[in-house]
Amino acid sequence: MFRTAHCTASRALATALLVVTAFQPAAGSDACSLGRVDLYDRNDREALENYRHDGKMYVIGTPGHEYAVRIRNCTGGRLLAVVSVDGVNAVTGETASPGQSGYVIEPGGYVNIQGWRKDLERTAAFYFSDPGDSYASRTGRPDDLGVIGVAFFRERERPARYAYENHAPEAASSADATAKQGAAERREQSPARAAVMNAPLGTGHGRREHSPVEQVEFERASASPDQRIVLRYDRRENLVAMGVLPPATRWHEPDPFPATLGFVPDP
Repeated sequence: MFRTAHCTASRALATALLVVTAFQPAAGSDACSLGRVDLYDRNDREALENYRHDGKMYVIGTPGHEYAVRIRNCTGGRLLAVVSVDGVNAVTGETASPGQSGYVIEPGGYVNIQGWRKDLERTAAFYFSDPGDSYASRTGRPDDLGVIGVAFFRERERPARYAYENHAPEAASSADATAKQGAAERREQSPARAAVMNAPLGTGHGRREHSPVEQVEFERASASPDQRIVLRYDRRENLVAMGVLPPATRWHEPDPFPATLGFVPDP
């Protein structure tokens, strides 16, 4: 169903790719080069904070919580975003490579990638999972858990020849409203979870959701990505152990002899 990219040595890539139909002008003035990538916790309904450590970016993932990859186009032209989750292409399910299919984002727009693409109408929700429950592990590719990558490509300049629609992104939907319930059900279905608290996180293949897209043409200006963004995710306690996050601080340092030095007073 999907027409994927094929690389040739003599010319730029000419591809027919998926375009998300949920576009909206980007809000705010966050500084970014070509694109910006954030993770959004759908259960808590908040963007996850990025933590920089040794030149890498990390976010805290909560096991069982569903999440979305939010991608913003900071340019005045269309961008192709090839999305990799745990080393797997989020559109095709192939072991990820920048030359594969991705999402086309309108100038100054953004899109929420909420799951694994199943067809032109549906996705299977991303959620933070134990390693063995991750989609990558279940398909025999467990070596790259805990990392999300987006490869951005500029479009080759050419006369306008496409017809496409712009639609506002969906507001907080009933799907988001039920995300917390889904997370609770997954925790109940994982009785051995406490035994793997320090295992790294992966991304599971969750419930099916309505997420319509359409196919469009996109010719890459270059065979190599113009920008790559990588986000790593893990449990809070693992990020503390790695030195990404500081240990929890105490409000008070305990004193074994807290009383003032003195003698026994009269009753």
